[in-house]
Amino acid sequence: MSHNPTEVFAGGIVLAAAIGFAVYAGQAAGLSRAGSTYDLNASFRSLEGVSVGTDVRLAGVKIGTVTGVGLNPETFRADTVFSVKDGIEIPDDSAVVISSEGLLGGNFVEIMPGGSPFAFEAGDEIEDTQGAVSLISLLVKFVAGGGEEES
Repeated sequence: MSHNPTEVFAGGIVLAAAIGFAVYAGQAAGLSRAGSTYDLNASFRSLEGVSVGTDVRLAGVKIGTVTGVGLNPETFRADTVFSVKDGIEIPDDSAVVISSEGLLGGNFVEIMPGGSPFAFEAGDEIEDTQGAVSLISLLVKFVAGGGEEES
């Protein structure tokens, strides 16, 4: 079997491009573990639209990802573990909110920083949380005239 040098060269370029796309896709999806992180915990009433791998953002900038989600059978709340990049100190009076990227966008975990001079340590739990607001339930209330009648 003979190998044409042009075919071998073209095949090498295609293989290099495929590897480049795979590396880029892994980095864009957050699969690479560049840098170290620390874990924080939070408990939500509703975690609709959030799962493992969801972005954690502060001021619109991704600073971590959700690494664990589970139901607490005693409180019936969604216990969540998320990682935050080392070097980002979250004040210990901060709140965590499930936010939406828009009407058609997905949800993400947003940290609303407080003003405390003290920061959370690895493994701490953020007590001040606000769960996801269901767009469907808001629309149903609006259409049904969710306000009370005035006398």
